[in-house]
Amino acid sequence: TSPFTCRKLAGCTLFITGASRGIGKAIALKAAKDGANIVIAAKTAEPHPTLPGTIYTAAEEIEAAGGKALPCIVNVREEQQIINAVEKAVKTFGGIDILVNNASAISLTGTLETATKKVNLMMDVNVRGTYLTSKACLPHLRKSKNPHILNLSPPMNLNPMWFKNHCAYTISKYGMSMCVLGMAEEFKGEVAVNALWPKTAIHTAAMDMLGGAGIEKQCRKTDILADAAYCILTKPKTFTGNFIIDEVLLREEGVKDFDVYAIAPVIFLIGAAQGEKKSSGSQQEGADGGTVKTDSAAAKPSGPVAETFRVIQGAVTEEYVRSTQGVFQFELSGKPIALRPCLAKGTGRFQRERLRKLAFSISFDTLMVLVFCFFFFLGKLKPTLAFMTGRLRIKGNMALAIKLEKMLSQLNSKL
Repeated sequence: TSPFTCRKLAGCTLFITGASRGIGKAIALKAAKDGANIVIAAKTAEPHPTLPGTIYTAAEEIEAAGGKALPCIVNVREEQQIINAVEKAVKTFGGIDILVNNASAISLTGTLETATKKVNLMMDVNVRGTYLTSKACLPHLRKSKNPHILNLSPPMNLNPMWFKNHCAYTISKYGMSMCVLGMAEEFKGEVAVNALWPKTAIHTAAMDMLGGAGIEKQCRKTDILADAAYCILTKPKTFTGNFIIDEVLLREEGVKDFDVYAIAPVIFLIGAAQGEKKSSGSQQEGADGGTVKTDSAAAKPSGPVAETFRVIQGAVTEEYVRSTQGVFQFELSGKPIALRPCLAKGTGRFQRERLRKLAFSISFDTLMVLVFCFFFFLGKLKPTLAFMTGRLRIKGNMALAIKLEKMLSQLNSKL
């Protein structure tokens, strides 16, 4: 049974910025199913040449889902447009119960590569827009029985790795998070103020621009954030000042099946890794009905590292290569290092003396292969995270990092 079928938002009025598409619209449609009133505060009034949806098409979907819609042309960079929309919302629905600061601008570029107009856009939309919209809505939120402000922004983390590759964007999103910190404390007991952030990539128009064609297959649906937002917005106003990750919250709420949020689950055919051994030079059927060459079992080296790469080789079919269209190169180099065994408690004196004298060398290449296998293939390091923080460099775009992460998560169950 779904934990999201209680109609707790019936009659509530939600003011959602950027609700004409993506995450904002998904949250709006979720609330609309309860019979909520939705103020669609977005700037797309006319069809965009590349982006789907307008405030009017979103309004039609919200009405069809069971809610009431009020489309308002709002560019959050313009304070008067925000004020006008808030006044119209109060006049139409009698008040505002929930504000969702979803409107956002993104440019994952370095300091020297980020044009000034991009910096201004991100600061104006993400930080200033969130602050001004909250300011305009707060007098009305304070009159509600269970008011909430929800910012789509990340947990605060001042580790430099989150800044070095896209400093301006990080500053702008953390600005939204700082609004949560400050306003949650300022309005404690009156208005709940929280932040919500996805655990992994969500398929939106922005992700299409960042990742390119086919990126949607590596993302989750906006539904996961809509469900998480619903959980937050239906909690009492004492639930405030929290920085929430969608999957973590939903697991706490009893959700166990997260496959329903996947756009297109990836299925790998392991072939010889699961089936019978083939003779040298033989071929087996690949995922696309073609053939994939396999090596003789007798010719294969043994050991955990060899087994890891054997499974990888079996999984990377011709079909997967075609769908990925990327090259991942890992350079391993360095000098040999000395390793000494650890002494366990209770080791006898004779054994300790022998172990202390024992030292052995291992080539750095071999060590790094072991470390690489541990961190990547056992899920200790996420490629998307590593790419975003600069620890993994890929010639291409973020789509390749997401594809690599998807592949590794599938391979993990085979290792």
